[in-house]
Amino acid sequence: MTIYETEVPGVGHKFELEIDGEERLVVIIHHDGKRDVYRRPDPDADSERLFSLSDKQARQFGSILEGAHFQPVDLDEVQVPLGDSLIEWYDIADLDEGPPIVGETLAESNLREAIGVSVVAIQRGEETIANPEATETVRAGDTLVVLGTREQQHEFEELLDA
Repeated sequence: MTIYETEVPGVGHKFELEIDGEERLVVIIHHDGKRDVYRRPDPDADSERLFSLSDKQARQFGSILEGAHFQPVDLDEVQVPLGDSLIEWYDIADLDEGPPIVGETLAESNLREAIGVSVVAIQRGEETIANPEATETVRAGDTLVVLGTREQQHEFEELLDA
């Protein structure tokens, strides 16, 4: 990851972090400690303001990101009761051009046979559909809770990005 630092006269410092391809996360730290966080899809695009934090909020949030409150484990090294399987959450795009499974029932999507993953729950707004029936239709805006191996989860992500 590349980080660019620039002094902003009369304001403070600007940091740009490359996150995906040419996408950047931009953080401006003001002299008074305030932090403004922006997202820029590519180096030539305008930045979109995401949020601002006070100095205290930024330090607390930074300690969370740093892992001071929870230290993730290397899943390649840990034994889990599900064997090689993991549970992941996937937000289904709320767009006109959503993933190919939008509008299909779980049976029609054929996820278990084609990829090997199982949808164990669907979060739809405030409603949670646990152990959804094969006749349940996937909708844009749903969050799918999916069980599968790391490789199967990766293949499912590729399907969603198609």
